[in-house]
Amino acid sequence: MALKHAVLAALLDGEYSGYQLAKAFDIGVANFWHALPQQLYAELTRLETEGLVAGRQVVQETRPNKRLFHVTDAGLAELERFAAGSAKPSFIRDDLLVKVQAVDRIDAGPVIEQLDERARIAAAKAEVLGKLLVRLRGDRDEADFLAHGTRIGPYLTCLRGLGFERETREWCERIANVLRARTPAPRRP
Repeated sequence: MALKHAVLAALLDGEYSGYQLAKAFDIGVANFWHALPQQLYAELTRLETEGLVAGRQVVQETRPNKRLFHVTDAGLAELERFAAGSAKPSFIRDDLLVKVQAVDRIDAGPVIEQLDERARIAAAKAEVLGKLLVRLRGDRDEADFLAHGTRIGPYLTCLRGLGFERETREWCERIANVLRARTPAPRRP
C-alpha cells in the first residue's frame, strides 16, 4: 500500500485541509498507517497533480486562506483498483523486539523499562481508540451499528487498532514480568 491510498481513504469522509487531514490521520488512521504532516502535504500535492484529489481555495478573513481537498472520481477509481488487488501480508519490524531477542546477552534493565513504557503507550492508545469507537457509533450498540451503520470502514479499522494496542500492552507487560523474574537483584556493596 502506498501513502496515496491511505490519504484517499481518509478523504472519503469529506473535504479536509492539509491540517485537518493530519489530525484525521493522527486520530483515526494512525492505528494502521503512520505519516508525518509534511508527508501528507506533499502527498496531497502529488494526488492533485495526478487528478486523484481536487482542491479548492477557501478565503478566510481572520485567518490565512486554506485549501480543502476531496477525492475525485479518478481517485475513487484508484481506490477501487487498489481494493481489488491482492493484499500483501503484513510483517513486524520493531526495534524493541530486536532488544528482547538479544536480552540473554545484554542488560535486561533498559529493555524492561522500554517494555513498561511501550505498555503505557499502548494502554493510552487503546483508551483513545475505545473512545473513538463510541463516538463513531453514537448511541447505537456495536451489533446494531455494524449491521446498519452507513459508514463502518473507519469503525472496523479502529477495532483492529484497538485489538493491536491491547495485545501489545498485554505482551509488553508479560515479557517485562518474565524478565524481572529472571533478572537477579543488583548486588549491594
